[in-house]
Amino acid sequence: MNAVLNAGIVVGAFLTMELVAWFTHKYVMHRFLWSLHQDHHVADDGFFEKNDGFFLLFAVPSFLLCYYGSLGGFDYRFWIGIGILLYGMVYFLVHDVFIHQRFKIFRKTDNTYLRALRKAHKVHHKHLVAENGECFGMLLFPLKYLKEAAKNSKSD
Repeated sequence: MNAVLNAGIVVGAFLTMELVAWFTHKYVMHRFLWSLHQDHHVADDGFFEKNDGFFLLFAVPSFLLCYYGSLGGFDYRFWIGIGILLYGMVYFLVHDVFIHQRFKIFRKTDNTYLRALRKAHKVHHKHLVAENGECFGMLLFPLKYLKEAAKNSKSD
């Protein structure tokens, strides 16, 4: 039973992170910390951006939860930290590798969800200012992009 509970905590933390990431992206990065996030919306040849520092916003709590949760006999804090860590890993693979192509792999896909995800993120990046943004999530986005990707895949 403990393994099921721990897995549930990991999944719950992972799913909660999508909401936390959406909120942070919309109300922190596109508001009072726009000066750190702005370089992510401007085309640049450099590999690193000021925006990359935001990973600490999530990595530090994840590390601390894993560390202190392991001291307590791998209690719930550890499993929450693992859920945050897994979200961070998925974020890196989806956002930095797949969408922004920081590493030139996973360039093409016929997967409807992944094409819709990429399109939603592209729409987000068309805004070069903090205001009037859209599509702030990473894994969740408006259904219209999924419908558009499905329609385009049938006509290809």
